[in-house]
Amino acid sequence: MNFDFNPPSKSAAKARLVRWRIPLAAAVLILACVTPLLFDRPSPPATEAGTVPLTMEPAAPPAPEIRREAIEGTINPGDTLTALLGGYLTPQELHDLNQKSRKIFPLTGICAGQPYTLCLEDGAFDRFEYDIDREDQLIISNEGEDLSVSRIPIEYSVETELVGATIDTSLFEAVAETGENAELAMALADIFAWDVDFIRDIRKGDSFLALVEKRFREGEPAGYGQVLAAQFTNQGTPFKAFLFKDGDRPVSYYDEQGRSLRKAFLKAPLSYSRISSGFTLRRFHPITKTWKAHPAIDYAASPGTPIKTVGDGTIIKIGYTKYNGNFVKVRHNNSFETLYLHMKGFAKGMRKGKKVRQGQTIGYVGSTGLATGPHLCFRMYKNGSPVNPNRVKMAAAPPISKEHMAEFKTAITPLLARLEGREEDTRVAASMASGPGKLELSD
Repeated sequence: MNFDFNPPSKSAAKARLVRWRIPLAAAVLILACVTPLLFDRPSPPATEAGTVPLTMEPAAPPAPEIRREAIEGTINPGDTLTALLGGYLTPQELHDLNQKSRKIFPLTGICAGQPYTLCLEDGAFDRFEYDIDREDQLIISNEGEDLSVSRIPIEYSVETELVGATIDTSLFEAVAETGENAELAMALADIFAWDVDFIRDIRKGDSFLALVEKRFREGEPAGYGQVLAAQFTNQGTPFKAFLFKDGDRPVSYYDEQGRSLRKAFLKAPLSYSRISSGFTLRRFHPITKTWKAHPAIDYAASPGTPIKTVGDGTIIKIGYTKYNGNFVKVRHNNSFETLYLHMKGFAKGMRKGKKVRQGQTIGYVGSTGLATGPHLCFRMYKNGSPVNPNRVKMAAAPPISKEHMAEFKTAITPLLARLEGREEDTRVAASMASGPGKLELSD
């Protein structure tokens, strides 16, 4: 076998080596020039855009939460506002508060049994709320450097409802059987007190209807508002009453023809009781065991039952005697006087010379003096001589004025319809647009 091997010549290998060395040397030279530019560039100044490290401030602590507390209670006998607020106000603040409140509501006028709320913030005084009566509230507020005092109306939501029942034994039991409060029975007895003696005149089968406002406070029942209209049927005779304000006159009740229900005297000084002894000129006295005149009417009732004066007048005598016990004598006009005997005690503020209003409580049933048990001995005098109260002719107050008669007729139309059942869906809205008792009605 013949192998013909020809090794490469030295001149060709040398030429190829030269061709590769030139580009390689150029690349090394370029890299040597660029590298210092990449690694030796100065850092950008602080004003140049870029990421600047932030210094974090510590977070502020949260504001402390105010601790609020509301203390609800009822005024107890002997309580004073000084005692209730003395732990939160200084003597000087209490003195200034007493001076400031005199024309709004005297702080000495707080009554036992009335509710109050004491509001605190972090244990310090903030606000005091006191129910003066069913209509108004006393508010004492902390205004920083001073205390504010105000008297504001209590806010109620009101619903109007028709309530009725037939009497089996008494008005009070009939009202209770409907699920209503005795307060409604008292209101009805007061409305018809000039025409119906709820002690002597009530019969089984008598009936009543009342269109009454029911109040709610913060969603809870809060008693009754006004009786807008009512009907009482006594021994077959219906008596109607409609609440109306005749111009500048006080709000009052009138019948369907606009005649006032109010008369000179109430038919009885008690809303409910029973007659234990009537007016007679010859009666056997149960204690002295003798026959003598009894020119009075005795009303047996539970101790503490309120006694009302039967008419406007002035107290001319008040005190205690061995036989009469605690008594009050009232002069009504130039002709009539009334006497109330055997009281347990007198109502607050009663004194000789005090003017009293018809229906105002002057005392409470008791058994002081010569008495066998709790009752009221009621006497009436005309020109100094005793008269039977049940036989006294009583003049009525003025009727609706001609000026407002048309307004009255318009106002009572939907009320009358409700009482007679002609418009069961009639809606009645009462407002006090021009004072208490002014009605605005809508069907």
